[in-house]
Amino acid sequence: MAEKILNKAHECRHCGQLFNKLSAYNEHERIHTGNNLYSCKHCKKCFSLSSYCKKHERTHTGEKPYTCKHCKKCFSLSSSCKRHERTHTGEKPYTCKHCKKYFRQSSSCKRHERTHTGEKPYTCKHCKQCFSDLGNCKRHERTHTGEKRYTCKHCKKYFRQSSSCKRHERTHTLEKPYTCKHCKQCFSDLGNCKRHERTHTGEKPYTCKHCKRTFTQSSHCKKHERTHTGEKPYTCKHYKRTFTQLSHCKKHERTHTGEKPYTCKHCKKTFSCSSYCKQHERKHATDSSLKRKQPGQYLKLRKHVLKPTASQVSKDSAFLSSVIEENSSQDESLTCWICQDEFSNKTHLVQHYDDHMMR
Repeated sequence: MAEKILNKAHECRHCGQLFNKLSAYNEHERIHTGNNLYSCKHCKKCFSLSSYCKKHERTHTGEKPYTCKHCKKCFSLSSSCKRHERTHTGEKPYTCKHCKKYFRQSSSCKRHERTHTGEKPYTCKHCKQCFSDLGNCKRHERTHTGEKRYTCKHCKKYFRQSSSCKRHERTHTLEKPYTCKHCKQCFSDLGNCKRHERTHTGEKPYTCKHCKRTFTQSSHCKKHERTHTGEKPYTCKHYKRTFTQLSHCKKHERTHTGEKPYTCKHCKKTFSCSSYCKQHERKHATDSSLKRKQPGQYLKLRKHVLKPTASQVSKDSAFLSSVIEENSSQDESLTCWICQDEFSNKTHLVQHYDDHMMR
């Protein structure tokens, strides 16, 4: 019986794949020959397979004929629906050949197996850098071309990656589709949800290749590994200085451009660094709380702490030390009890308190 089927099989002349049905064989052949018989009704784009054409047409119509059995969410592709259903069932039908780790998706399993083999079959057209994942290769190529093919439906902002665009759109819709298994906290991003879940489980799945130290996040592990290798993959566009972290490189580039993209919510002062802006905003919040809850103490400081002269420093510092002891749970006398900034000497601390008073 097996021989009978084999005799009837049609073998592709290009790749040797076998087909029992002539129609399936003909459709497959068109992938190699580029003979596109099927045309989209909406944009006239051509496809070699009828199924490819129908999938594409749904991007125009918005049709989503496949529905999840568990939550009724709809999908335009059958494969996408099945992948989603596995997030409900926990099914992981694909197994790594090397370490027996299980995966929900075939593509995820193949991508993981390349971490064992070191295979990088995808090459950038512009700089010949190699990648183990096709998606990563395409994303990298867009850094050369500057192409941003994904557009936010709400504000028309452009993105290089579909995932970045969807994540951004949730800032408009406030959708949080990912839920922690342990505390039911919701997240707009799957990666953030998984990272949060590790705070419950204590799992650290990423291991340094050099010292076997473990990490909860892949990005933290890569940053750490660079302390061993000395690699600095990020280069300033203006000065050719190199950095181990992308955020440090961007922060440095702003010293050349003068860009200050972060704005204080309270006084509209701008900052080149997010952390500086947040630190500044906390000072507003603390000052406001101080004026509201401790008006007597606030006036006491205004009365006693003025811009010090050299002869006043000793006297004012003694007063400030008593104020800090009275109002802060910290032992360090050189820490501002209003905003928690630390100082190297009492003269600077006195001047800093004066800044609070002048606001």
